[in-house]
Amino acid sequence: MSVFINRRDGMRGSRRLPDQPDQMSDRSRKAVRRTAWHEGGVLAPLSVGWRHRELILAVLRRELADRFSGSVFGWVWAVIGPLITLLIYTMTFTKAMQLPLASAQGGTSSYALSTFLGLIIFGLFAELCSRAPLLMHEHAWFLKTSIFPSEILAWTAVLRALTYTGISFVVLLVFELALNGMLPLSILLLPFIVVFLGLFLLGVVWFLAAIGAFTRDISYLMITFVPLMMFATPVFYRVADLPAGLRMLVYANPLGAAIEITRAVVLDGVFPPIFACLGFLVVSLAICRGGYAVFERYKGILIDVI
Repeated sequence: MSVFINRRDGMRGSRRLPDQPDQMSDRSRKAVRRTAWHEGGVLAPLSVGWRHRELILAVLRRELADRFSGSVFGWVWAVIGPLITLLIYTMTFTKAMQLPLASAQGGTSSYALSTFLGLIIFGLFAELCSRAPLLMHEHAWFLKTSIFPSEILAWTAVLRALTYTGISFVVLLVFELALNGMLPLSILLLPFIVVFLGLFLLGVVWFLAAIGAFTRDISYLMITFVPLMMFATPVFYRVADLPAGLRMLVYANPLGAAIEITRAVVLDGVFPPIFACLGFLVVSLAICRGGYAVFERYKGILIDVI
């Protein structure tokens, strides 16, 4: 009897099987599209960060704890270092050299804040460019002896650098509040700028980490090339100081666009040019996705070459 029931159920199941693919096809296709969108599409870098968020935070806490381990002043250097740099550059450009025309209109204090902001963002970029080519070598032993998602190293590197930069930015806001007596309401747009700047930096770190795993020459190239970029980036001057024909070139540089947009929001209290914001958004997403694609392409052999 049980055999008969099983056979009858099996026959019913067999009659339903031809219809099942048709019934599930739409849902299956939607599920496949969602999976492809998150794992191999535009949102893949964000999906990786969200999936490994607990591991990223654990590694980040350890790296932040080791940042100034063994030093006497510890995290005080996160404040002293940028202030010393600001003092040197401000004295140089206000005493030994003439200020750019647009920067001089606000006086020495306004120029100091503008330069400080440029140095903060450029220093963030320079730190990651110098560290990223050696990122895989830095964690070589750990990657070879354990099962560890190597793609999250870029997340921890960027978040660590952003934390350090955030301290300098708080110092900037304190100085601005002391000089102007208030902060502009446009500063509420700052988190959006930080998000897109972070995406841009993630793409740069993924790309440099993948290429730097094959040759250490990339790190030496960054040491030589990045300081030269400071003069092609509006750190000590503003876009308004340049001829009209060169201003678009500054906004074509994602780092220069980030500095000018942040200045408009934090220092000037105005909404930045909409085309500059859209361009910065598109370029940041493209660089993030492109850098991640390069890293994923070579991730399988990176462990063997470091």
